[in-house]
Amino acid sequence: MPDFQNPVAGFGVTFKAMFKKRLTEQYPEEKKHTAPRFHGRHQLNRHPDGLEKCIGCELCAWACPADAIYVEGADNTDEERYSPGERYGRVYQINYLRCILCGLCVEACPTRALTMTNQYELADTSRESLIYTKEELLAGLEEGMVDTPHAIYPGMTEKDYYRGLVSEAAPGTVRQTAASKGEQPQEPANSAAAPSGSAAPSGEVDS
Repeated sequence: MPDFQNPVAGFGVTFKAMFKKRLTEQYPEEKKHTAPRFHGRHQLNRHPDGLEKCIGCELCAWACPADAIYVEGADNTDEERYSPGERYGRVYQINYLRCILCGLCVEACPTRALTMTNQYELADTSRESLIYTKEELLAGLEEGMVDTPHAIYPGMTEKDYYRGLVSEAAPGTVRQTAASKGEQPQEPANSAAAPSGSAAPSGEVDS
């Protein structure tokens, strides 16, 4: 090709690009639409009645190649139950400074307690805030769910939960007192006054 044709060919590429659709994304005003199976922030799921699916087995932590997950399991009791099984995840943390969003933890989870959402905005102003705790990762309560801890569905076993036989909370299911977390039972606001002559509550003195 003669030398005088080189600039003409270069301008041809420029003119073609001038009439093409712009690829600039107006972020954050316009959010990007992700694929249905996008690997975003994790979520700890619940059963339909509100019990947690996590059984504290720590398999997700063992499968993580970046050592980004920390789990501490604890035992359930009839008086304080968080999951249908024998154990639950008392402490659950994911360090998003290390996490590479590979999804191996999701594949390792035996109860489908851990899944990945489409949320990709994980930037923050401090390193501490990028270590997500169980309270931040746990799915919110939907209609009909009861917050943990509470008893399992009457007549059901943990296998029934994993088979999907429990579809809603049992009528009359109430939240138990989380004794391991130091929570105090809440008294009803319209509770009747104590009868005369009864003992005063702890820490109070009769006038």
